[in-house]
Amino acid sequence: MKISDIRQEALEAEQRIRPYIRKTPVEFSSYLSQKGNFKVYLKLENIQVSGSFKFRGAINKLLSLSREDRDKGVVTASSGNHGCAFAHACHILGLKGTTYLPNYASPAKIEAIRQYDVDVQFYGDDCGQETEVHARKIAEETGQIYISPYNDPKVIGGQGTIGIELEDQVDRIDAVFVCVGGGGLIGGIAGYLKSINTNIEIFGCQPANSAVMYESIKAGHIIEMASLPTLSDGSAGGIEPGAITFDICRDYVDDYVLISEEEIKDAILFVLEKHHMIIEGAAAVAVASFLKRKHKLSGKHVVLVISGAKISLETLKKILKER
Repeated sequence: MKISDIRQEALEAEQRIRPYIRKTPVEFSSYLSQKGNFKVYLKLENIQVSGSFKFRGAINKLLSLSREDRDKGVVTASSGNHGCAFAHACHILGLKGTTYLPNYASPAKIEAIRQYDVDVQFYGDDCGQETEVHARKIAEETGQIYISPYNDPKVIGGQGTIGIELEDQVDRIDAVFVCVGGGGLIGGIAGYLKSINTNIEIFGCQPANSAVMYESIKAGHIIEMASLPTLSDGSAGGIEPGAITFDICRDYVDDYVLISEEEIKDAILFVLEKHHMIIEGAAAVAVASFLKRKHKLSGKHVVLVISGAKISLETLKKILKER
């Protein structure tokens, strides 16, 4: 997709989904800004409907379907947050849905999905390479509509509405840090913001234990690679073969930052202590990436996308106990 195409999808999504989503606030972080000569803002998608940015893309795709296609039933695959968003959107729109999750899905996210009347199935140990492929195949066999968590222009456009909000909320943006899994979030944000100002730097943030997009960009094509366990479960796993987000991330993401599990833990605790917010591992990856690159950001106005809130109580307790 070209920048112009992403911008158009985002603008159409804005008109389609605005009655259903929250315009999430931007919070100035004096704590992070005091760490150097820069201004840092947090885009709080952790308080978006369903607990993450994923609701934007899911509801946009579902609303774009014809009544006939909706009535066939819808199928998705997710490592967790997209599944929550999909389930909530299906509930709002009265659709029959099935969510496929990888075996490693977070208990907190499984519980959140099961609040709604959707069928929950488990398949595979890698969301991108196994669960998504299986779910798409099932949809094709049953004649249902497959809703990708990232590999779809309408989903990317939905996530791009974050860029539209940021344009209105922050007077000046020099750099944006975004966690990367399949690439839908960063693709939508990068495409829209770069349509306004090509000089805005977009940083892709990934856990070192599951840096599939980064390694794929290095290789020049989508690769299959094993992911190690990570607190950033929302971004973990592979990328669906042929995903349109690969080209977007290759062309419009300026740099990548890889983060260790210890750095993720530190960022979760930093936001909890200083901003009194509970955030999940994928959101913490963006914070940790900023802290790792802050020496290169003097004089800049920086946005960190706090992508989601769903961390299990047991995981949080374990992190607190270790500290």
